[in-house]
Amino acid sequence: MAEAPAPQAPSQSPQPPATVADIMRPAATTARQNDHAAAAAYLMKHAGASALLILDAQTDQPIGILTEADITRAVADHKDLNDVQIRQLMTTGPAVISSMTSIRDAAQTMTSKRFRHLPVVGDAGLVGMVDIIDVCRALLDLGASRPPDVDTSR
Repeated sequence: MAEAPAPQAPSQSPQPPATVADIMRPAATTARQNDHAAAAAYLMKHAGASALLILDAQTDQPIGILTEADITRAVADHKDLNDVQIRQLMTTGPAVISSMTSIRDAAQTMTSKRFRHLPVVGDAGLVGMVDIIDVCRALLDLGASRPPDVDTSR
């Protein structure tokens, strides 16, 4: 008598990311507003980061963001990064999103306000950062999980 084949578990394809919490990176690279821009550029290069969150010295809460574009503008304006403090270049009061924000809503915020980076906050404060590449990758994953659109024009 032959044995019945063992039941197979249904194959599960990985779920595409749904919220910013699924794609964010830890906000490991931070700086203080009175640090020199040269130190910030060094940190960004060695961390492979395209932006730094600037934290308040007393509260450790984000008060600004410094991006590669800010550094580039300073260099183009012939500023010596060893003499310029971060506070002179950073964008203050950065927009933040919740870790539970949908990826589509994050993309909407980024495109409507022309942001390439968004700090992510949770109940305990700053929890990470997303950039435009993270969001685009996630949206491509979301699109791949949808059935293809049917072209009815033919």
